[in-house]
Amino acid sequence: MYLDGIDKKILHLVQTAFPLTREPYACLGLKLGIDGNEIIHRIEQLKAKGIIRQISPVFDSRRLGYQTTLVAMRVKPSQVDRAEQVIREHPGVSHGYERDHFFNIWFTLAVPPEMDIETELQQLSAAAGAEAVFDLPALRVFKIGAYFDMDGDAQGTVGIPTHSSGVLPEKVELSQQDKLIIKELQQDLPLIPMPFNGMAARLGVNEDDFLTGCQSLLQRGVMRRFGAAINHRRAGFRANAMACWKVPPDMVNAAGHELALVREVSHCYERKTNPLWQYNLFAMMHGHTREVCQKLANDISRRVGLKDCVLLLSTKEFKKTRVKYLA
Repeated sequence: MYLDGIDKKILHLVQTAFPLTREPYACLGLKLGIDGNEIIHRIEQLKAKGIIRQISPVFDSRRLGYQTTLVAMRVKPSQVDRAEQVIREHPGVSHGYERDHFFNIWFTLAVPPEMDIETELQQLSAAAGAEAVFDLPALRVFKIGAYFDMDGDAQGTVGIPTHSSGVLPEKVELSQQDKLIIKELQQDLPLIPMPFNGMAARLGVNEDDFLTGCQSLLQRGVMRRFGAAINHRRAGFRANAMACWKVPPDMVNAAGHELALVREVSHCYERKTNPLWQYNLFAMMHGHTREVCQKLANDISRRVGLKDCVLLLSTKEFKKTRVKYLA
């Protein structure tokens, strides 16, 4: 899909430096030397092409008190479509993929603190007709955040680390005003010159106070970032893979930090194991082809000194959205 130089620069900025200001599109235009209305028009076209999914906040579910986990299922091939429909309809599922493995359905699940995640998973598994299911909650986060390089020679994603210590974030106490801003902000940002004005008006506050509240959520890590979600397949990154390694417990911390330094890794976690899944260190990567992802996994294994690896290549993306949280 053809993108000119300005489109590529816009895609860079809306992923990494979207301004939380009164007139964000005009601010983007100033950086590129074009009018804010031209920015709006080009974003409209990028959405029409399916490259930009939405422009909205990414909240840290754990800081909001949510319980999150990665789930793997084994579903009979004849039942996959039905299972995906059931999973897709769950409001706590943000990412869902078919993967080339015996455990063929993988998705993320987030539930509010008052719900029991194990009970929710059992009900979802039964409704999906899973033959086997297990969850892999994160124990440590070494890197999280994907950026799709549209204007360079990168063969895959470039990760933007927002956690590097490995420590899972803790719940943050929110004021009533924080909760109202979070509720209002969770929508695809309107493509109008002053998109935050209506949100502030609905809350009965002035726009500057609303934006100050947004900045506060960013500073406290409640909002990880505000920006565009990119459809990686439409952007040319047609292959998606999750690499999983068996790493001795005393090596996980060092290996996780090494993986976080790898440019092409967008997400890196240590996850809890179980009798059905003994791989404990996970890394996400995207590439233009499946072969690129395989080469990346092999290169990373050699670079970091990891041996026992399984690469789960996606064969279908059946859900990709941002969870709407009830703060």
